[in-house]
Amino acid sequence: MTREAEALRAELEERLRFEALLVDLSARFVHVPADQVDGMIEEAQRRIVQALGLDRSTLLQRADTDDDLVITHAWAVPEFAPQPGLFAKRNFPWVHQTLLRGGIVRFSTLEELPAEAGLDQAAFRSVQQKSNVIFPLASTGKVFGALSFGTFRAQREWSDVLVQRLQLMADIFANALARQRSEQALQRALDDVTRLKQQLEAENAYLREVAEAQPSDIVGNSPALKRVLSQVDHVAPTDATTLLLGETGTGKELLAHLIHRRSRRKDRAMVKLNCAALPPTLIEAELFGREKGAYTGALTRQAGRFELAHGSTIFLDEIAELPLELQVKLLRVLEDGQLERIGSIKTLTVDVRVIAATNRDLAKLVAHGKFREDLYYRLNVFPIAVPPLRERGEDIPLLVWTFAKQFGQALGKPVERIPQDAMDALRHYPWPGNIRELRNVIERAVIVSENSTLQVPLGSAAVAGAVAPPTLAATERAQILAALEQTGWRIRGSAGAAALLGLKPTTLESRIKKLRLQRPR
Repeated sequence: MTREAEALRAELEERLRFEALLVDLSARFVHVPADQVDGMIEEAQRRIVQALGLDRSTLLQRADTDDDLVITHAWAVPEFAPQPGLFAKRNFPWVHQTLLRGGIVRFSTLEELPAEAGLDQAAFRSVQQKSNVIFPLASTGKVFGALSFGTFRAQREWSDVLVQRLQLMADIFANALARQRSEQALQRALDDVTRLKQQLEAENAYLREVAEAQPSDIVGNSPALKRVLSQVDHVAPTDATTLLLGETGTGKELLAHLIHRRSRRKDRAMVKLNCAALPPTLIEAELFGREKGAYTGALTRQAGRFELAHGSTIFLDEIAELPLELQVKLLRVLEDGQLERIGSIKTLTVDVRVIAATNRDLAKLVAHGKFREDLYYRLNVFPIAVPPLRERGEDIPLLVWTFAKQFGQALGKPVERIPQDAMDALRHYPWPGNIRELRNVIERAVIVSENSTLQVPLGSAAVAGAVAPPTLAATERAQILAALEQTGWRIRGSAGAAALLGLKPTTLESRIKKLRLQRPR
């Protein structure tokens, strides 16, 4: 056999081996699962590079932020790095544009590149590229990447037959990646549906818990209250973080609900959390959520309050009580809306408007190192000082009537009249417990009133125009004791103490228990 015939036979055998390789690789990609596509591509790159005596194969895909190309898969012989870095369009502008138009770039020598590819030629020369062929990767007619095969040690001819075969592999890679992208997009959509379902279930459970405790509207017309409501009108339509400052019982939660109802987030329920109501070990899970098994006793996955409040508002009451170690996580949510559940490395992004409240001096806590300064400034974007009830004297009569009607209806004892001396005394009392204290006083008064006239026990304090809470409590205690003694401590029945006081037996039993009254032996 002549030398020429032997060379032809060797070429034919090499071509047959390569054809067999392509058939094998094509078959492997037919039903490859999405999570195995990346490994299969790099394995195919290795086998093709080795079969053809090349130096490197690189697969690039378009970046998420722009149309530049970034390397996602690569294989190279040991002498060369498999990932040379970003395939920047500024360094290879002609190649970049050619690929995006769907064209193939191939050259056996750098001199074969056209004159308009001067920058590209210099860039290839800087990395010592000798020969290269680059195929566009497309799906549904849109180019999303490129596949290259090249040499660095010696020049290589790219015959039309070889280019056709490599184009076939490029198409197979493109189809596999497109299928992978579709499956990943579908999985993300399913994950979103699952997350939304869990969020809705958790939100519904939360709504059931708070349905019985919906707050009333703000009551009053005093100048102090009008100033606050004017501030609410300014901040409510925005997403600005709002800090409510004021004494205990001044109605900060009512104002938080009012801000939410007047915001663009009003169609979703406001979520609330009292930062002082839970121990530090539990409040982190309540705020940010937890994964199943995150710690002992975490038997299920739990969405945090911030997840529940996605697209809505979260009200963080008593924010000054939040442990220092959690203030960092809260600051991150305020700044970029990101958090991780306990036991998870997956970052969640939430869109939440934050309203915080406290009865403490945060600036003083910052000075004493008990509250983070950066968190304080982030919360203090729009502070609203809620006035105490003693500065809202004009509002007391309206509040008294509001509570009297409310409890009268709830207890089945409608109130039609409030004596003027009682109303005057209520107006002049300083109310250290603010609206909450007034509400409790009126509730007790409705309970002990024997008819439609509200009987507010004034005691000796009426002379000074004030109602002292100890006197009210003592008077209630005395009235209940007197009724019990008169009826021989019988509560139920027409001759019982409940009937004498005009109360339901269960209500009277509750008051006896609360006052710790015991029958004398």
